[in-house]
Amino acid sequence: MISGAVVEALQRFVPGENIRLQEPMAGHTTFRIGGPADCFLQIENEEQLKGVQHYLNLVGVPYFVLGNGSNLLVSDSGYRGIILQIGPKMSEIVVAGERMVAQAGALLSQAAHVAMEHGLTGLEFASGIPGTVGGGVMMNAGAYDGEMSQVVTQVRVISKDGETMELDRATMEFGYRTSTIRNNSFIVTEVTFELQKGDKDVIKARMEDLMVRRRDKQPLEYPSAGSTFKRPEGHFAGKLIADAGMRGFRIGGAEVSHKHCGFVVNTGSATAQDVRNVISEIQTRVKDKFRVDLETEVVFLG
Repeated sequence: MISGAVVEALQRFVPGENIRLQEPMAGHTTFRIGGPADCFLQIENEEQLKGVQHYLNLVGVPYFVLGNGSNLLVSDSGYRGIILQIGPKMSEIVVAGERMVAQAGALLSQAAHVAMEHGLTGLEFASGIPGTVGGGVMMNAGAYDGEMSQVVTQVRVISKDGETMELDRATMEFGYRTSTIRNNSFIVTEVTFELQKGDKDVIKARMEDLMVRRRDKQPLEYPSAGSTFKRPEGHFAGKLIADAGMRGFRIGGAEVSHKHCGFVVNTGSATAQDVRNVISEIQTRVKDKFRVDLETEVVFLG
């Protein structure tokens, strides 16, 4: 539990209406699963973030930085610490020429649509990704032959020491579903994209085509965290899972999607433990049958 003294101290940095105690995390993840966090803060700007981070590091209270919760499974018992949400209150997007600057809390889909409205191409691949700009940069999110590393030129971050840094593309050390952000526990506050002029109608048509392909191939009708596993070298996780005979495999309310075996979905009543048990069984069977280790994309919290 978070003490009253800590909550009182946090009010020096964040307005009281942005502080919630025992906040159910099921409402803040795309899995729609998760028990209560001891304390939930909505961050409005970089100065608030710096102040809160410095204080929490000073007193040793654990914290977790949350975007849209699209790649996250929170324990049924919740999180014993403080959630720092960089979301709707830090979501401004500004376009100047072929450059677009987005705050970390903006949704990737929102950024893609702003780019389209300005006749800028390069972000179409991100139009259906449910995460935030900050989370997308951290994990070098990608889809349909596009990824963040192709369009991001500068990232503004805060280090664990509270230092503001500007990282260029080379410094970001982008890799498959990783970057220097993840490796160094930086917190992203702003991202600069370099895009190209294009035809608005063509860009819009491309985004609509990708959305149709997503609906056809992915179980968007169920809550999930997207692709549950990273792509193993030389293989596709979904095919391995299907070939292991696990299509439709279910424990409690968690199920291997019939539509795409790379997704573990919440059919409506899944607990976090249900999901973890399904993931564990998938990993065991794929390892036994194909000698391939499946590494999760999903982050486990609590």
